[in-house]
Amino acid sequence: MYRWLLCWRYLRTRYIALASVVSVMLGVATLIIVNSVMDGFTTEMQERMHGILSDVVIETHSANGMPNHPVFEEKIRKIAGDDLVGLTTVVHVPAMVAIDHRGENITRQINLIGIDMDSYADVSDFSKYLLHPENREQISFALRESGYAPDREQFPESGWVHRRRMAQFKKRMREMQRQLELEQERNTRLREEIDQAAQAAVSGHGLVSAPAAEPSEELAADHGLAFPETPEQFASPVASESTTDALADTDGPSVNALATRPEDVARVFDAEQEQHAGIVLGISIGSTRYRNEVGDVTDYYYVQPGDDVQVTFPSAGSMPTALNEYFTVVDFYESKMSEYDATFAFVDIGVLQQFRGMQDAVSSIQLKLREGADLNAVRDRLRAEFPPEMMLQVNTWRDLQGALLAAVQMETTILNILLFLIIAVAGFGILATFFMIVVEKTKDIGILKSLGASGAGVASIFLGYGVLLGAFGAGVGAVAGLVFVANINSIAGALEAVTGQEVFDPTVYYFETIPTIVHPAMVVWVTLGAIMIAVMASVLPSIRAARMHPVEALRYE
Repeated sequence: MYRWLLCWRYLRTRYIALASVVSVMLGVATLIIVNSVMDGFTTEMQERMHGILSDVVIETHSANGMPNHPVFEEKIRKIAGDDLVGLTTVVHVPAMVAIDHRGENITRQINLIGIDMDSYADVSDFSKYLLHPENREQISFALRESGYAPDREQFPESGWVHRRRMAQFKKRMREMQRQLELEQERNTRLREEIDQAAQAAVSGHGLVSAPAAEPSEELAADHGLAFPETPEQFASPVASESTTDALADTDGPSVNALATRPEDVARVFDAEQEQHAGIVLGISIGSTRYRNEVGDVTDYYYVQPGDDVQVTFPSAGSMPTALNEYFTVVDFYESKMSEYDATFAFVDIGVLQQFRGMQDAVSSIQLKLREGADLNAVRDRLRAEFPPEMMLQVNTWRDLQGALLAAVQMETTILNILLFLIIAVAGFGILATFFMIVVEKTKDIGILKSLGASGAGVASIFLGYGVLLGAFGAGVGAVAGLVFVANINSIAGALEAVTGQEVFDPTVYYFETIPTIVHPAMVVWVTLGAIMIAVMASVLPSIRAARMHPVEALRYE
């Protein structure tokens, strides 16, 4: 009992140990905060990755796809067994999208993905990242009337309401263009008739070589036309640059991309009543995030649901050719993963197969396994059935994102090592402090040994001192770290208010709050690690105190 009493007394009276306690506390708190934030970011990133990537993907290297995929599906169901809960087929090709914005052509490189509307939701969380609430319930490539992104104040009017308004505007612009062309034609014809009349008048007086006389108002009146008052009015009327931009029309008299009957092929496409095949664009393909003149973060949309875009992609076959098709944007996809939002575009699998001439071939088969299933075991069984010689590749979603996940894991490991050095520095401080205490308490050690205290008993005093110091510092640090994590967004807001700088720029990071996840095992591991460092730092001073002879300790007292 006396040992713990002495330990507590030393801990209260030795203010020099306070520095070591603070070092341990800061190290533990920092480790808990960093690990919680990193785990939050990693988990959210993996959820978004997994939300679009199914558990297991079997894809072919052939440009023609898998023509006999029902046979493969049957084998897959037998191999996966009860672990399989969902299966879908996908067609994906590299493509280029062209967006007509104010008369300028904006091009983006994209991954065009053809999905099955009925089964794709069974293998991924794709639907929950769409903007229209009805599409989140059941994806449809038919344009909705309105109601896109109801939780966003700045989202522009979209859907059929926007499409009809734009179609009517373009029709009016085309009518204005036709009127301008007719007016130009009338002016040209008027000038030609006036010139012919003037030439006839000059020829009648025998002055063939004389320059033509200016036409008179009476001659123009004879033709029932208004004579131009100024020379500039002879020029053809030209639309202004803004009018020319407004006249740009991507629709034109095109063929309805949804038409399949022969009698529909020659029918003129009416953008006010019809749509092309639907496409869901990643939101970063058709928009950009920036700060306006007052510093507020806002989104600018180059295209919105209801507009048409032109997509260029390769055809199937040994000698692919470039195909150009118009699609109508029916929704946006926003996973808040920049790699996906800036490249992914989704269309109906049947439409893409028809355009590419693939018949019913597919590019990949994607599987959803039950919760807790061993992805690697199922992958290995499928790889044994479908070796690379069959032009097939079997991967889990982690394999497909292995480089990124490994980089994040390596970053977390290095941060933990570096931050543990803070606690290691505190350990050296504890070591130096204990050596000083042993020297100062030489008399006390001699008295204790002369009274019958054993060397192990004396050593346990200093070891217990190290345990108390480490436990106190680690405990306070753990509490401080957990409190900081619980209020991290409020603290970030306070820092932004003080410094005037945002902790995370929303134009770069597409999240509103800092994600954090606290794992109890991590807190226990960090706390125990800090205590162990404190105990290890007290071992050498404890051994020195235990070996001290009582006569030698009291000789100079």
